[in-house]
Amino acid sequence: MTDSEFIERNRELFEAILSLESMEECGAFFEDLLTFNEAESMSQRIRAAKLLLEGKTYEHIIAETNISSATLSRVSKCVRYGTGYREVLTKKK
Repeated sequence: MTDSEFIERNRELFEAILSLESMEECGAFFEDLLTFNEAESMSQRIRAAKLLLEGKTYEHIIAETNISSATLSRVSKCVRYGTGYREVLTKKK
């Protein structure tokens, strides 16, 4: 699947996320959208990607985030070869 096909299939979701204007709106939306475990998994992945970008070891990341080694491996692959994590986590705020 190409990036444009992925975007088109998920257009409504992405438009909803882009419409959020505050942390409170974001929290309310994701609380409705996701189960606690889904949100926790997403948070773990973001934290793991950030730690990978900081050069932390797998052992350190697993200890800090409690992420599985299989999930960490997938996140690591995305950090190395993808653009999404890097783009979001290295933006100046």
